[in-house]
Amino acid sequence: RGLVTIENITYGIEPMDSSSGSKHILYPLDNVKKEPTTCGVTTEGHEREHAGENHHPSMTQLLRRKRAVLHQTRYVELFIVVDKEKFEDFGKSETEVREHMVQLANFLDSMYVMLNIRIVLVGLEIWKYENIISTDGGAGDVLANFVQWREKNLVLRRRHDSAQFVLKKGFGGTAGMAYVGTVCSKSHAGGINVFGKISIQMFASIMAHELGHNLGMNHDDERVCHCGASSCIMSSGASGSRNFSSCSAEDFEKLTLNKGGSCLLNVPKPDETYSVPYCGNRLVDVGEECDCGSPKECESDPCCEPGTCRLRSGAACAYGDCCKNCQLLPGGTECRASNNECDLPEYCNGTSQFCQPDFTVQNGHPCHNEEAYCYNGVCQYYDAQCQDIFGSKAKAAPNICFAEVNSKGDRFGNCGFHGHDYKKCSSWNAMCGKLQCENVKTMPVFGIKPAIIQTPIRGTTCWGVDFQLGSDVPDPGMVNEGTKCGAGKICRHFQCVSASVLNYDCDVERQCHGHGVCNNNRNCHCEAGWAPPYCETKGYGGSLDSGPPYNKDTSLRDGLLVFFFLVLPLLIAAVLAFARRDRLKRWFRRFMSHCHSLYHLDFRPPPRTETEPRDYQHRGFSHGMPYSSRSVPMDMEPNTFPVPSYSVNQHPQQAYHQSYYPSPQYQAPQPQKLPTRLGPLPSQQKCLPQGHYFPSRPAPLPP
Repeated sequence: RGLVTIENITYGIEPMDSSSGSKHILYPLDNVKKEPTTCGVTTEGHEREHAGENHHPSMTQLLRRKRAVLHQTRYVELFIVVDKEKFEDFGKSETEVREHMVQLANFLDSMYVMLNIRIVLVGLEIWKYENIISTDGGAGDVLANFVQWREKNLVLRRRHDSAQFVLKKGFGGTAGMAYVGTVCSKSHAGGINVFGKISIQMFASIMAHELGHNLGMNHDDERVCHCGASSCIMSSGASGSRNFSSCSAEDFEKLTLNKGGSCLLNVPKPDETYSVPYCGNRLVDVGEECDCGSPKECESDPCCEPGTCRLRSGAACAYGDCCKNCQLLPGGTECRASNNECDLPEYCNGTSQFCQPDFTVQNGHPCHNEEAYCYNGVCQYYDAQCQDIFGSKAKAAPNICFAEVNSKGDRFGNCGFHGHDYKKCSSWNAMCGKLQCENVKTMPVFGIKPAIIQTPIRGTTCWGVDFQLGSDVPDPGMVNEGTKCGAGKICRHFQCVSASVLNYDCDVERQCHGHGVCNNNRNCHCEAGWAPPYCETKGYGGSLDSGPPYNKDTSLRDGLLVFFFLVLPLLIAAVLAFARRDRLKRWFRRFMSHCHSLYHLDFRPPPRTETEPRDYQHRGFSHGMPYSSRSVPMDMEPNTFPVPSYSVNQHPQQAYHQSYYPSPQYQAPQPQKLPTRLGPLPSQQKCLPQGHYFPSRPAPLPP
């Protein structure tokens, strides 16, 4: 089953009976019978513009010239909930419901792909026994009940960007209802869709319409829009069109340029998709590492192999916010920046191509100098909302404007609907009705022109707007939920209630030691310089949920340190040594020569003073006998300690010194000790204790 578009004509294709084998039936979708349903838009007081109706350029031409179709692919993670009555309408068969919902998601994807938006079914819930929410009342009541249940229950169980409720009950010709521009909101990213007695192809056009509201798309009515067909998806009437108009592309572009839809950049994980795996559909299914599409599309993908949906050799990843050039970004790389003071940044962990889930400051945390509260990642206060509508000079009007205007109960002043009628605001809820501004210098910056009313009250001009988006779209001119409407109070469902409904329980001084805030997971997000989980020790900031704001892998840092402090100095020394090798050689030779001379100086023998060769045997002297030189007469004095004496050969012509020592017994002469480095030179004289000097060796005989 599927859709085939040929020359702006869409055909449905379905298999025939199982007995027919591979035969299929092809039929124009214009021939499909459909119910006359609308989106509930009121167009009273507006003139329809028909410029260009006689000529519709092809969708291919529109996509070529419209800059609204962004180059970066967006992914809508869709969750579908089926009510009990529709489950029974399918014969109470879960298999039948699953097949139809998967087919529905495929139809949606085929419609949105022209805007470079992919629809991925990430969850399906079937209420088989009873409806968890009440489906009584009008479409607005059911939508409010559904988004409240989603915020309190579904968001906590499964990550998704938008939830669509499928129900059998009709609302008097209203095919569905959804909020505008709330695709990533935790409280309002939802819509309801009536699945009556129509085909799945027709119902896909209805859900594409309501999902388009979540993506910031307004109705094409009252605007000059082209889609290459007689009607477009965002027309107020449920025409069953399969084409988005140029106006829808512009609306979606404005949403992204105004930093809306940030969650659409998250690539769905393969194990979170609710579809049949198919290699080549450009969606990574279970069992696939990547999916670059057709072989021709894969030619420009350096990371993924065509046909196998496997990574190429050397590639660590192929997609994701933490993947660049087929490699994982290092841990600590910021992959999702903070948008405002109530939003928190996220970082890559270095091991996955996916960015960490989006975390915000816990609802109820004071912001804007403690004059407002954080609510779903945004600091909500009147001045900011007035500036979003009327420009940067606008600000909130006095309280008297809210009280006077919102007590009227009309389109310009009310607190929502009561059935099909506007509801008057009580005095304590007036600050949660229609937004009232002053100091308006410019007209609204929205893509659709609203009705503007000026109400003079006590010298002040109160400005209000009514966008007339229809009964299926809540008015953005109402005060935003979460806005502080009094001391300790916030706006919820057009009522000023206690801020305790936000369940804010974070004591930043005790829990985060004054160095951080609590996130929506009730964990501390620490300031730079402090470490999670409690911000009590020095660190790099961040939280346990946001990923590390620093690179856990220190191998690169360690390698650089080793290179710069060890390898590089050695290389420089080696280069200098090579360049001055000749000088180093000369210096080394001088150094070795000097060391050699010092060595010989320390160990040289004592200098000889005699001029004749010694011949002690011939002259009659015994070896080791004391002597005196001719030139230095020595006056020998008696010593107090024994000194060995030697016999002297009496020669008549020799002058000699007579010893006055007693004649002891003969003792063998002791061998003379070699001089040491640390001792005195051998030529030096030794000083005895009495101060007398003795020769250190025998003197030669006189001539």
